[in-house]
Amino acid sequence: MAAGTLYGVGTGPGDPQLVTRRAWALVEAAEVIAYPAPDSGESFARAIVAEAIRPDATEIPMIVPMRAGRAPAQSIYDRGAAEIGAHLDAGRDVVLLCEGDPLFYGSFMYLLVRLRDAYPVVIVPGVNSLSACAAAQAHPLVARSDVLTVLPATLDDAALGEAITRADAVAIMKIGRHMPRLRALLGGLGLAGKARYTSHASLPRQRALTLDEAPDDAPYFSMILVYKGDDPWIS
Repeated sequence: MAAGTLYGVGTGPGDPQLVTRRAWALVEAAEVIAYPAPDSGESFARAIVAEAIRPDATEIPMIVPMRAGRAPAQSIYDRGAAEIGAHLDAGRDVVLLCEGDPLFYGSFMYLLVRLRDAYPVVIVPGVNSLSACAAAQAHPLVARSDVLTVLPATLDDAALGEAITRADAVAIMKIGRHMPRLRALLGGLGLAGKARYTSHASLPRQRALTLDEAPDDAPYFSMILVYKGDDPWIS
Protein backbone atom coordinates (compact mmCIF):
# COMPACT_ATOMS: atom_id res chain seq x y z
CA MET A 1 0.00 0.00 0.00
CA ALA A 2 1.32 3.42 -0.95
CA ALA A 3 1.91 5.77 1.94
CA GLY A 4 -0.32 8.79 2.40
CA THR A 5 0.89 12.33 1.83
CA LEU A 6 1.51 14.84 4.60
CA TYR A 7 0.17 18.28 3.72
CA GLY A 8 1.54 21.21 5.69
CA VAL A 9 -1.19 23.81 5.28
CA GLY A 10 -0.85 27.46 6.26
CA THR A 11 -4.12 28.87 7.56
CA GLY A 12 -3.05 32.52 7.46
CA PRO A 13 -3.13 35.16 10.19
CA GLY A 14 -6.70 34.70 11.41
CA ASP A 15 -9.34 35.85 8.93
CA PRO A 16 -10.76 32.73 7.22
CA GLN A 17 -11.06 34.76 4.01
CA LEU A 18 -7.26 35.00 3.90
CA VAL A 19 -6.89 31.21 3.69
CA THR A 20 -5.79 30.28 0.17
CA ARG A 21 -8.21 28.44 -2.09
CA ARG A 22 -5.87 25.45 -2.20
CA ALA A 23 -5.59 25.27 1.58
CA TRP A 24 -9.36 25.49 2.06
CA ALA A 25 -9.99 22.76 -0.51
CA LEU A 26 -7.48 20.43 1.18
CA VAL A 27 -9.11 20.95 4.57
CA GLU A 28 -12.58 20.32 3.14
CA ALA A 29 -11.44 17.02 1.63
CA ALA A 30 -9.28 15.84 4.52
CA GLU A 31 -10.13 12.61 6.32
CA VAL A 32 -7.40 13.27 8.90
CA ILE A 33 -6.61 16.72 10.33
CA ALA A 34 -3.77 17.43 12.75
CA TYR A 35 -2.97 20.71 14.50
CA PRO A 36 -1.12 22.14 17.50
CA ALA A 37 -3.24 23.35 20.39
CA PRO A 38 -2.44 25.17 23.64
CA ASP A 39 -2.88 23.48 27.00
CA SER A 40 -5.80 25.85 27.66
CA GLY A 41 -8.26 27.07 25.06
CA GLU A 42 -8.81 26.07 21.45
CA SER A 43 -6.36 25.67 18.60
CA PHE A 44 -6.03 28.93 16.69
CA ALA A 45 -5.06 27.13 13.47
CA ARG A 46 -8.15 24.90 13.71
CA ALA A 47 -10.48 27.79 14.58
CA ILE A 48 -9.52 29.63 11.38
CA VAL A 49 -10.69 26.78 9.13
CA ALA A 50 -13.31 25.21 11.44
CA GLU A 51 -16.10 25.70 8.90
CA ALA A 52 -14.21 23.63 6.31
CA ILE A 53 -13.52 20.57 8.50
CA ARG A 54 -15.66 17.54 7.74
CA PRO A 55 -17.79 16.34 10.66
CA ASP A 56 -16.44 12.81 10.17
CA ALA A 57 -12.79 13.84 9.99
CA THR A 58 -10.35 12.22 12.40
CA GLU A 59 -8.66 14.98 14.39
CA ILE A 60 -5.20 14.81 15.98
CA PRO A 61 -4.72 17.71 18.41
CA MET A 62 -1.16 18.06 19.68
CA ILE A 63 -1.37 19.81 23.05
CA VAL A 64 1.73 21.97 23.40
CA PRO A 65 2.31 23.91 26.65
CA MET A 66 2.70 27.60 25.89
CA ARG A 67 5.94 28.19 27.76
CA ALA A 68 9.63 28.64 27.00
CA GLY A 69 11.96 25.71 26.60
CA ARG A 70 12.22 22.69 24.33
CA ALA A 71 10.70 20.13 26.71
CA PRO A 72 8.15 18.70 27.03
CA ALA A 73 7.16 20.09 23.61
CA GLN A 74 9.66 17.88 21.81
CA SER A 75 8.16 14.70 23.27
CA ILE A 76 4.71 15.96 22.27
CA TYR A 77 5.87 16.37 18.68
CA ASP A 78 7.40 12.89 18.85
CA ARG A 79 4.02 11.44 19.82
CA GLY A 80 2.21 13.56 17.25
CA ALA A 81 4.58 12.41 14.51
CA ALA A 82 4.02 8.79 15.50
CA GLU A 83 0.22 9.17 15.36
CA ILE A 84 0.37 10.99 12.04
CA GLY A 85 2.80 8.40 10.72
CA ALA A 86 0.37 5.59 11.56
CA HIS A 87 -2.28 7.19 9.33
CA LEU A 88 0.25 7.79 6.55
CA ASP A 89 1.38 4.15 6.77
CA ALA A 90 -2.25 3.13 6.29
CA GLY A 91 -2.41 5.13 3.06
CA ARG A 92 -4.38 8.06 4.48
CA ASP A 93 -3.36 11.62 3.67
CA VAL A 94 -2.98 13.94 6.66
CA VAL A 95 -3.54 17.71 6.60
CA LEU A 96 -1.44 19.39 9.27
CA LEU A 97 -2.64 22.91 10.06
CA CYS A 98 -0.38 25.78 11.00
CA GLU A 99 -1.43 29.38 11.56
CA GLY A 100 0.31 31.84 9.26
CA ASP A 101 2.83 30.11 7.02
CA PRO A 102 4.06 26.60 7.89
CA LEU A 103 7.75 27.49 7.58
CA PHE A 104 7.73 31.01 9.05
CA TYR A 105 8.12 30.38 12.79
CA GLY A 106 5.58 27.61 12.21
CA SER A 107 5.09 24.59 14.43
CA PHE A 108 4.81 22.51 11.25
CA MET A 109 8.59 22.43 10.95
CA TYR A 110 8.90 20.27 14.08
CA LEU A 111 6.74 17.60 12.45
CA LEU A 112 8.36 18.08 9.06
CA VAL A 113 11.83 17.07 10.25
CA ARG A 114 10.39 13.96 11.90
CA LEU A 115 8.40 12.78 8.87
CA ARG A 116 9.85 14.12 5.61
CA ASP A 117 12.37 11.31 5.10
CA ALA A 118 9.71 8.60 5.33
CA TYR A 119 6.67 10.11 3.59
CA PRO A 120 5.73 12.41 0.71
CA VAL A 121 5.29 15.98 1.89
CA VAL A 122 3.49 18.89 0.22
CA ILE A 123 3.61 22.37 1.76
CA VAL A 124 0.90 24.94 1.06
CA PRO A 125 2.12 28.45 1.97
CA GLY A 126 -0.07 30.81 3.93
CA VAL A 127 -0.34 34.56 4.44
CA ASN A 128 2.17 35.29 7.19
CA SER A 129 1.91 37.70 10.09
CA LEU A 130 4.42 40.16 8.59
CA SER A 131 2.17 40.77 5.61
CA ALA A 132 -0.95 40.93 7.78
CA CYS A 133 0.53 43.50 10.17
CA ALA A 134 1.86 45.68 7.35
CA ALA A 135 -1.59 45.58 5.74
CA ALA A 136 -3.23 46.56 9.04
CA GLN A 137 -0.94 49.58 9.25
CA ALA A 138 -1.28 50.38 5.51
CA HIS A 139 2.48 50.85 5.53
CA PRO A 140 5.16 49.13 3.43
CA LEU A 141 7.59 46.76 5.11
CA VAL A 142 10.65 47.47 2.94
CA ALA A 143 11.51 49.00 -0.41
CA ARG A 144 14.27 48.90 -2.98
CA SER A 145 17.49 47.54 -1.44
CA ASP A 146 16.44 47.90 2.21
CA VAL A 147 17.33 45.10 4.62
CA LEU A 148 14.44 43.70 6.68
CA THR A 149 15.36 41.95 9.92
CA VAL A 150 12.87 39.73 11.77
CA LEU A 151 13.55 39.39 15.50
CA PRO A 152 11.90 37.45 18.32
CA ALA A 153 11.29 39.63 21.37
CA THR A 154 12.74 36.85 23.51
CA LEU A 155 16.27 38.00 22.61
CA ASP A 156 18.06 40.09 25.22
CA ASP A 157 18.34 43.85 24.87
CA ALA A 158 21.96 43.75 23.65
CA ALA A 159 21.16 41.32 20.82
CA LEU A 160 18.01 43.19 19.86
CA GLY A 161 19.73 46.56 19.94
CA GLU A 162 22.62 45.37 17.76
CA ALA A 163 20.32 43.81 15.17
CA ILE A 164 18.01 46.83 15.07
CA THR A 165 20.96 49.17 14.62
CA ARG A 166 22.19 47.21 11.57
CA ALA A 167 18.81 46.91 9.82
CA ASP A 168 16.85 49.34 7.65
CA ALA A 169 13.53 47.88 8.74
CA VAL A 170 12.64 45.60 11.63
CA ALA A 171 9.81 43.28 12.60
CA ILE A 172 9.73 42.24 16.26
CA MET A 173 7.55 39.21 16.99
CA LYS A 174 6.37 37.23 20.01
CA ILE A 175 5.97 40.39 22.08
CA GLY A 176 3.76 39.45 25.02
CA ARG A 177 5.32 40.33 28.36
CA HIS A 178 8.35 41.92 26.66
CA MET A 179 6.45 45.04 25.59
CA PRO A 180 7.67 47.42 28.35
CA ARG A 181 11.34 46.69 27.70
CA LEU A 182 10.84 46.87 23.91
CA ARG A 183 9.24 50.28 24.31
CA ALA A 184 12.20 51.42 26.41
CA LEU A 185 14.73 49.92 23.99
CA LEU A 186 13.23 51.54 20.91
CA GLY A 187 12.88 54.83 22.73
CA GLY A 188 16.54 54.69 23.70
CA LEU A 189 17.48 54.11 20.07
CA GLY A 190 15.40 57.11 18.98
CA LEU A 191 12.97 54.91 17.03
CA ALA A 192 9.78 55.19 19.07
CA GLY A 193 8.24 57.56 16.53
CA LYS A 194 8.93 55.16 13.68
CA ALA A 195 7.53 52.06 15.40
CA ARG A 196 4.05 50.68 14.72
CA TYR A 197 2.28 48.15 16.92
CA THR A 198 -0.30 45.66 15.66
CA SER A 199 -2.15 42.91 17.49
CA HIS A 200 -4.54 40.23 16.18
CA ALA A 201 -4.00 41.32 12.59
CA SER A 202 -6.93 40.56 10.24
CA LEU A 203 -9.27 39.62 13.10
CA PRO A 204 -12.26 41.68 14.29
CA ARG A 205 -10.30 42.65 17.43
CA GLN A 206 -7.32 43.89 15.40
CA ARG A 207 -5.51 46.93 16.81
CA ALA A 208 -3.12 49.01 14.70
CA LEU A 209 -1.45 51.66 16.86
CA THR A 210 1.66 53.75 17.29
CA LEU A 211 4.18 52.51 19.83
CA ASP A 212 3.10 55.24 22.26
CA GLU A 213 -0.49 54.00 22.07
CA ALA A 214 0.40 50.32 22.50
CA PRO A 215 -0.55 48.59 25.78
CA ASP A 216 2.07 47.17 28.13
CA ASP A 217 0.11 43.92 28.37
CA ALA A 218 0.55 43.01 24.71
CA PRO A 219 -0.77 39.63 23.57
CA TYR A 220 1.45 36.95 22.06
CA PHE A 221 -0.12 37.56 18.64
CA SER A 222 1.28 41.06 18.27
CA MET A 223 4.14 42.64 16.39
CA ILE A 224 6.16 45.85 16.19
CA LEU A 225 7.21 47.09 12.75
CA VAL A 226 9.92 49.73 12.42
CA TYR A 227 11.01 51.51 9.25
CA LYS A 228 14.05 53.57 10.22
CA GLY A 229 14.46 55.83 7.21
CA ASP A 230 12.29 58.31 5.39
CA ASP A 231 9.63 56.91 3.08
CA PRO A 232 11.65 56.33 -0.14
CA TRP A 233 8.71 55.04 -2.16
CA ILE A 234 7.25 58.55 -2.53
CA SER A 235 10.40 60.15 -3.94
